[in-house]
Amino acid sequence: MSSLSFRPLWLAAMAFAAVMVGSPAAAVLPVQGYEVRATYPHDPRAFTQGLFYLDGFMFESTGWLGRSTIRKVRLKDGVVLKSAAIAPDQFGEGAVNFGSEIVSLTWRHETGYRWDLKTFARKGSFSYPGEGWGLTQDGKFLIMSDGTAFLRFLDPKTLRETRRIKVTAEGRPVLRLNELEWVKGEILANIWETNRIARIDPGTGAVKGWIDLTGLPETLSYRDPNAVANGIAYDQKGDRLFVTGKYWPNLYQIDLKPLKDAR
Repeated sequence: MSSLSFRPLWLAAMAFAAVMVGSPAAAVLPVQGYEVRATYPHDPRAFTQGLFYLDGFMFESTGWLGRSTIRKVRLKDGVVLKSAAIAPDQFGEGAVNFGSEIVSLTWRHETGYRWDLKTFARKGSFSYPGEGWGLTQDGKFLIMSDGTAFLRFLDPKTLRETRRIKVTAEGRPVLRLNELEWVKGEILANIWETNRIARIDPGTGAVKGWIDLTGLPETLSYRDPNAVANGIAYDQKGDRLFVTGKYWPNLYQIDLKPLKDAR
């Protein structure tokens, strides 16, 4: 195996250490591996920012200036069935469904948008302070990440913040919370520039454990420094968990292995 194959592993380890705000002790939290159940095509040009599964389809938001979109994607072959563009001067970020709408964020423009879920017609906009990163929902509130250790809970009608939690691992803040997904009463969060997903208690903000995606083909090759793991979707009815990344050519359905101690 060439040294190139190892490069993402040590880079991910360094990045993970950096987000743990001076806490090597955080590694004692349990870590879950995975098994790949199915592999699906994914647009390798998509700078994936948000991902969710609904009624048999994937919905994805993509970023980059002049290329940001929200889109409806056919799971079996990755074909984009419907798409709407974000303003070319804005960098698209996370997105999630709520009711008959899709709500999406932008990175540094402090503006979010509401879209009709069926037609993708833009229905309105809203403002928030700071950056927008990831977005999910628990059936009552939208949950938003902003690149810090905090998650904001937003009223889905007014889009105003109602509360926030500080995400910690072993009592230390966890930075760079990125794409989010609500799964079985927990918030799953990609940690930007690492192969790890945090399993977060939505009441306390405490990280209960990590999911380590190291070993997926895209984590073992260094095609592009931006091609990091980012994108989590959950099919509640089918109990299926999906993951992908920015510029990844594949989307994976995975089963989580039993928890184990990381020591």
